[in-house]
Amino acid sequence: MGMIFFCSPVVSVFTDMFGCRKTAVIGAAVAIIGLFSSSFVKSLEPLYFTYGILFACGCSFAYQPSLVILGHYFKKRLGLVNGIVTAGSSLFTVSLPFLLTFLLEKINLYNTLRVLCVLIFVLFLAGFTYKPLLPRSSNRRKKIFNFAIFKSKTYCIWAFGIPAALFGYFVPYVHLIKHVEERLGTEVKVEVLLLCIGVTSGVGRLVFGRVADYIPGVKKVYLQVISFCFIGLMSMMIPLCHSFGGLIAVCLFMGLFDGCFICIMAPIAFELVGPENVSQAIGFLLGFMSIPMTVGPPVAGLLRDKLGSYDIAFYLAGIPPIIGGIILCLIPWIHERTLKEKKKELDKEAEEKILDSAASVLTPGTAENSKKEDVSVI
Repeated sequence: MGMIFFCSPVVSVFTDMFGCRKTAVIGAAVAIIGLFSSSFVKSLEPLYFTYGILFACGCSFAYQPSLVILGHYFKKRLGLVNGIVTAGSSLFTVSLPFLLTFLLEKINLYNTLRVLCVLIFVLFLAGFTYKPLLPRSSNRRKKIFNFAIFKSKTYCIWAFGIPAALFGYFVPYVHLIKHVEERLGTEVKVEVLLLCIGVTSGVGRLVFGRVADYIPGVKKVYLQVISFCFIGLMSMMIPLCHSFGGLIAVCLFMGLFDGCFICIMAPIAFELVGPENVSQAIGFLLGFMSIPMTVGPPVAGLLRDKLGSYDIAFYLAGIPPIIGGIILCLIPWIHERTLKEKKKELDKEAEEKILDSAASVLTPGTAENSKKEDVSVI
């Protein structure tokens, strides 16, 4: 997962240079090669390359163009469209755990990986439908990394606040199953928890995607603020649940606000930097996200090994999302302040032009006199 997001800044450059279609198709092809080659590996070490690097890089090249291409086709209902598209992953989050359990029992791991190549091949075919509509600037090929996006204060805060929240964001998703087995026993059907997260995440993406379309401008960020606060709170609630029903309730809420966070990421990027810079804006953000995504879950695992339970890990995992949500609250305020400053500058320039034109009208000989003075000086 970390590698998928770590490659995103490079993917954004390829998207700008070669377009969404070529980038997505090549990425899916690389992912197929990585996944298929993983099915022939018999030890763990080669999997770090075939699955952890090759397959992950291919997925990264296929994933990001799917977010960028939507802005070429939709403007007014971009939030709803992102909700519908990202809800597709929730559909497979719900179904794949049961399908994979069945396949692993019937045809073993290696053949299961080969079956999954069929899904990636569908992604390969889907990439050919990406037809960009927005024109690319003539000097775009001369640019590699578009660092101009970091001149936007609001984008910088956004690109810092979200990674800060993600230090604890993925801890429940990685360690929840093991925690439940230790707390309630292995006979509990942990797949039900994944089902709850997947179902409500899909609902959240559809609902909040539509809601985002009614929220003007960068105020959409407040939806992410709410999401992070609830996700952090639900993470802290996990150790307090001593029954399976309580865990189901927590997972339902966690999935709902997870869907909210994911579906409005692209619409917010469009609001902050505009459609011409959105590819690298999303790319850099996902790249920054890879660090806390990779670091958070292993640290939680180390805490469990030292302390003997996941309780402290879940309590601590709830803090970063809340802090990240507080940081994001600054974005609308700074954005409005920046707009007011720009408006003052424009009004001042317009006022100076009006005064200059009025002065030239009142003193018609001024221009001629100034020319004569200039000639005499020369």
